[in-house]
Amino acid sequence: MTLRLLQHRGDDGARSVIVADDAGASFVTGVDSVRALAAKAIAAGTDLAAAIETCGRGDAVDVAAELDAGRILSPIDHDDAAHLVMTGTGLTHLGSAEGRDKMHRAASEAAVQTDSMRMFLEGVEGGKPAAGQVGQQPEWFYKGDGTGLVGPGEALTMPSFAQDGGEEPELAGIYLIGEDGTPFRIGLCLANEFSDHVTERHNYLWLAHSKLRQAALGPELLVGTPPQHIEGSSRIVRDGATLWEKPFLSGEANMSHSLSNLEAHHFKYALFRRPGDIHVHFFGTATLSFADGVTTQEGDVFEIEAVPFTLPLRNPLARAAEQTVSVRTL
Repeated sequence: MTLRLLQHRGDDGARSVIVADDAGASFVTGVDSVRALAAKAIAAGTDLAAAIETCGRGDAVDVAAELDAGRILSPIDHDDAAHLVMTGTGLTHLGSAEGRDKMHRAASEAAVQTDSMRMFLEGVEGGKPAAGQVGQQPEWFYKGDGTGLVGPGEALTMPSFAQDGGEEPELAGIYLIGEDGTPFRIGLCLANEFSDHVTERHNYLWLAHSKLRQAALGPELLVGTPPQHIEGSSRIVRDGATLWEKPFLSGEANMSHSLSNLEAHHFKYALFRRPGDIHVHFFGTATLSFADGVTTQEGDVFEIEAVPFTLPLRNPLARAAEQTVSVRTL
């Protein structure tokens, strides 16, 4: 039985948590956020399933209808956006180097391996270490804080200066740091790790610039042992018709790194073990419309879905208004 958590906001503004499983969905009594529920589980020394039963289940709810009505929020957030950290890893999926390698070869016909291919192959060799051993560290990037987190149905807005707004369908790990600095994985979400691939293609050292963008999380947070194999579909809808669609694979069976290795190389930094912080860590993808020559435009809708998640992630593409920024000397 798959256990999923959602966050809900009623028409009166009141927040609540929903638990969904194969038998249906209902409100969880006594908590108004997934973060609060996770904190209860940590304090009690139990898991989320036990914490839910301790809180109790309330009225039944139709989550698909609530999603359509715009009452389902991002499945994780923080009262103080500065204490939600969004980061990610790349070149982690089998096949993920192909599209990246094409981008980074664009300016050269040299036959030597790109840095991207070297990093990918090192991950294939050492990304799934045996217990007690240190594995190969992955590519890592910073995306932003909670101000860049976008919920289901909300627009993914690229900056006015962006050269591209492209989807990246993947999984994101959601973590709460305990009072003693221990990272606790709450679960996994579907995600769109939104990026500027034109900027990255110009020079791979601009990857950091291309990743400083918003990101969207799907409606559901999958609790428990992560599935080894996940099959999904990523598509772009323009003017009501499908412009591009492609299946994608995720889960450790389709990755060159284990989740535990990616987590180890993220949380090895004390900076990322600050008690009370939420971390949203994107695990990478091998499927990009950009690699197939698609150029997105404002108004396009990104759609990502995958089993065992039961609800899709949909976000329209928008562009922010231009802003003039000047630095003043004090």
